Amino acid sequence: MKISYNWLKQFIDIDWSAEKTGNLLTDLGLEIEGIDTYQSVKGGLEGIVIGHVLTCVQHENADKLKVTTVDIGADKPVQIVCGAPNVAAGQKVPVATIGSTLYTEEGEAWKIKKGKIRGEESHGMICAEDELGLGKSHDGIMILNEDLIPGTPAADVFDIENDQVFEIGLTPNRADAMSHWGVARDLKAGLLQHEVNKGLITPSTSSFKIEKRLHKIDVQVLDAEKAPRYAGVVISDLKVSESPEWLKHRLKAIGLSPINNIVDATNYVLHDLGQPLHAFDLNKIAGDKIEVRTVEAGTKFTTLDGVERELHEDDLMICDAEKPMCIAGVFGGAHSGVTENTSAIFLESAYFNPVAVRKTAKRHGLNTDASFRFERGIDPNIAEYALTRAALLIMEIAGGEITSEIVDIYPKKIEDQQVFLNFDNATKLIGEELPKEVIKGILMSLDIKINNVTESGIGMTIPAFRNDVTREADVIEEILRVYGYNNITFGKKLNATVSSSSKFDDHKVSDVIGNQLAAQGFYEMMANSLTTPAYTALSENLKEEHQVEMLNPLGKELSVMRQSMLFSGLEAISYNVNRRRGNIKLFEFGKTYHNYTEERKEDKHLALFVTGSRTEESWTNPTTPTNFYYLKGVVSAVLEKLGINKVRSSAVKNDIFSEAVGLSLGKQQVVSYGIVKKSILKKFDLSQEVYYADFNWDAILEIAARNNIKFKDIPKYPSVRRDFALLLDANVQFEDIATIAKQTEKQLLKDVNLFDVYEGKNLPEGKKSYAVSFLLQDENKTLTDKQIDKTMNKLQQRFEKELGATLR
Repeated sequence: MKISYNWLKQFIDIDWSAEKTGNLLTDLGLEIEGIDTYQSVKGGLEGIVIGHVLTCVQHENADKLKVTTVDIGADKPVQIVCGAPNVAAGQKVPVATIGSTLYTEEGEAWKIKKGKIRGEESHGMICAEDELGLGKSHDGIMILNEDLIPGTPAADVFDIENDQVFEIGLTPNRADAMSHWGVARDLKAGLLQHEVNKGLITPSTSSFKIEKRLHKIDVQVLDAEKAPRYAGVVISDLKVSESPEWLKHRLKAIGLSPINNIVDATNYVLHDLGQPLHAFDLNKIAGDKIEVRTVEAGTKFTTLDGVERELHEDDLMICDAEKPMCIAGVFGGAHSGVTENTSAIFLESAYFNPVAVRKTAKRHGLNTDASFRFERGIDPNIAEYALTRAALLIMEIAGGEITSEIVDIYPKKIEDQQVFLNFDNATKLIGEELPKEVIKGILMSLDIKINNVTESGIGMTIPAFRNDVTREADVIEEILRVYGYNNITFGKKLNATVSSSSKFDDHKVSDVIGNQLAAQGFYEMMANSLTTPAYTALSENLKEEHQVEMLNPLGKELSVMRQSMLFSGLEAISYNVNRRRGNIKLFEFGKTYHNYTEERKEDKHLALFVTGSRTEESWTNPTTPTNFYYLKGVVSAVLEKLGINKVRSSAVKNDIFSEAVGLSLGKQQVVSYGIVKKSILKKFDLSQEVYYADFNWDAILEIAARNNIKFKDIPKYPSVRRDFALLLDANVQFEDIATIAKQTEKQLLKDVNLFDVYEGKNLPEGKKSYAVSFLLQDENKTLTDKQIDKTMNKLQQRFEKELGATLR
């Protein structure tokens, strides 16, 4: 938000430098992000002086040039070659001296240098008004008042506005500071802490009076919830024209482009007092009637920017007897606004419901100065004051007279907040006991009314314009920011306690696994927990009735909390693939949210996403496509890192995976992983396969915490490997072999591994061949051939009996 320092001084008479004032505003919580310089004439006419043309003769070598001598207040006159047709001796003119800088209409700078023109020296330039930025005419040089003294800086002669503009990083809660008046209120309170007592200069509206009662506008507010207050007045016999220079300078300083005197006046009051206003052409209000109401869904409405918009049933509109004229608090209509032919207006000043305005603005993708303020909550009690202030300003710069009563519909006044501040609580939060008189003085400087003061605390009334101050803690924050955070003293002694925490705390375990995945080439992602309800249609496991819906969504696409980690990951993959990054490995720690009948529940997950090639293309290594077994290895590595080894695997069948495996410990599934169905990938414009793993992170943390890790010596005795080539039925899985083997020999068998699979020629139909290795080891002695053969025979017999296996 931009605040003009010159404008600010209209409310508070201060002679501090902009830098010093900016530091105080930052201390008060209105952080100054930068201070820019505004000049109504670029360059501020620096180096431009008043000159007196002493002589003027024809250039010997050019018909259209003249050679002049000009007194510029220096020790001696200078010679200047001039091509203006109207230059003559005796004139007072503006002269750009050597070294000064002029600017083109596009802002390009060019420096005045000593030079020769057709053989004659020229020591400066006699300027036209467009060359100085004082107008658009280039018919000839400017001829000034004869009384001016040569050498006088031109900046002292012309009405040049030099201003410094604060760029304030305003936090969303500080709706009260969205104007020059609001910033001045804070500045007044801050100055008091520096023992500078400056009263607030409030613009007077005492001269406002109703000249005639010629017009009666029938105003009806049909939705008082969305429009708690609505006021307006008619101004007739005005003339729409260009705004005066002072007004244009004020608006330009804060980055606004002047339009005409009526619109500029409403914009001025908006940034002056923080009250948005809107002017309707009176002759375009059908039936002399205004209705504040909603309209039917699908109604077409063209806004000031020429865009035809389709209205929502909850959009509050300002309508006449026949049609909508304006989106309330957001944007005006193309057919009811002020034009150069307007001679009478209905001036609106209202307080609209912040939530309703915000929803409407977001629905239509609009962000205006008015909606910015209404969304955050303006002062509901300033509507009539701002209306009369704007009316007086319009009459001052556009003429006209008030020709109606002020309409002010305010059926249910928005009450001020009553808050009690306990002194002990203030001391606890601030960390220092402030004198009661200091607290009382700060509160009064913030326009907070003191109702009563007791030994224990203060009862007070918070004005309605401070809608962010509703609790005792808010009041304490106000006291602290005005008193000054930097003024709070700290003791030399610092007390601290060492907290006891488990190594299985969520953040610690997440860091360990995150670092492991990063080392494997994964990138961590953080997706929005808000998503679109349309994703529930992609899986039967996601139920519409289980959605956690937002009460005040930014839009339909972000209106519910996610029930699955999958779709936000696919959004990220689609975004990258569309930008030619097809080899992707992502992981995310996040939560899913469900609204069950008996409770609302959130569960933490670790999601892995893999697609494309395992490694980037290189001359040393051929690219290898990612496959199911690569993801399996990553999943296994995560579980092994956490000491979770004794898991049971089973096939997973659902409408998310085309093929998938689930790993469980007891009755609890800890992870499922597999290939995402192509029908789902198609919704995200993905044609390449995506592999996805979903860890139940809450369950994993619980299992890891109760996992007892035991350390033992490395065995002194060697291990022995034996292999079987087993002919099996095609439906037998390696897990069946490994399970039977570990049940058969629990002491000596250390590992079972599948190292080859064959299906094809020379095998009976419905059969396959597995090459399986078995690692045997006795930790107390060296194994003998007899022990090894006995173990292998037992394994062979079990495989033959339970799996129908035969040795090849």
